[in-house]
Amino acid sequence: MSLPLEGLSAIVTGAGRGLGRAEALELARLGAAVVVNDYGQPGRDGSGEASATPAEEVAAEIRAAGGRAVAHLGDIADFETARGLVGLAVSEFGKLDVLVNNAGILRDRMVFSMSEEEWDSVIRVHLKGHFNTTHHAAVHWRGRAKAGESGVYGRIVNTSSEAFLAGSAGQPNYAAAKGGIVGLTTSTALALAKYGVTANAICPRARTRMTEDVFAGFAEPTAEDALDPLSPEHVAPLVGYLASPAAAGVNGQLLVVHGGMVAIVDRPKVAAKFDTAKDAFTYEELDGLLTPHYAARPAGETFAAAEVLGLKKG
Repeated sequence: MSLPLEGLSAIVTGAGRGLGRAEALELARLGAAVVVNDYGQPGRDGSGEASATPAEEVAAEIRAAGGRAVAHLGDIADFETARGLVGLAVSEFGKLDVLVNNAGILRDRMVFSMSEEEWDSVIRVHLKGHFNTTHHAAVHWRGRAKAGESGVYGRIVNTSSEAFLAGSAGQPNYAAAKGGIVGLTTSTALALAKYGVTANAICPRARTRMTEDVFAGFAEPTAEDALDPLSPEHVAPLVGYLASPAAAGVNGQLLVVHGGMVAIVDRPKVAAKFDTAKDAFTYEELDGLLTPHYAARPAGETFAAAEVLGLKKG
């Protein structure tokens, strides 16, 4: 019996550690040949010397299990580096079929304390990095379709965050980037559907180097053989599914995933609607309509992070 991703090739960015590593291993387990990309910097803020070691170790792990993999050291926020990454997949495996965008950094600070560089660096790696690889992959798939190739296959899985959905007071740069990624995903899904390509985004919850502060103190398994509900291994199977032929009908979607749960996020809906009694609204009319509406709702309808995440501290 063939594997779901047999004969397909994939790129996973930021795959040297954490979520990316788990995703690369899962795609390989399902039969894909994988380009393991990672810049290899030790700091979660993108600091430190770049190193090929993390990507090479994951690629070696895949090959040791009988799969095919090659490592790629590079900063995908650089446009030409991203072009080379897609080119490597094509030269090594003949084509590119799956792109998983996962690479990212953190530079957390309140909006009134954040520097321009802290804003720019996070937007650059997350949002521009997603665009760069998506652009070059899209050029590859569109080119094949325009050349008359039938049955072009393409899957994009982008990584957003509930920091975009629920807000994150100390992460205005990260929340903005993750919201932008959702917009990029839905636009890409519409643009590439006619070429046989789907694009979806996930909001994963996982205990990794990037989130060690966020999930510090949250319950961990007590039994030695129990799987941490925040393990990246809970996220990877959804990525494998979205990369597969079985997910051909899933496009432009946003899904939250963690600890044995997948939630499909609906598009925003209108919560209330008011029409002016005259030709145009006046300040007084809006005050009479909107102020009572918001006064009747729970204070701000904001929630603590633990409530939003559905997690309990241990």
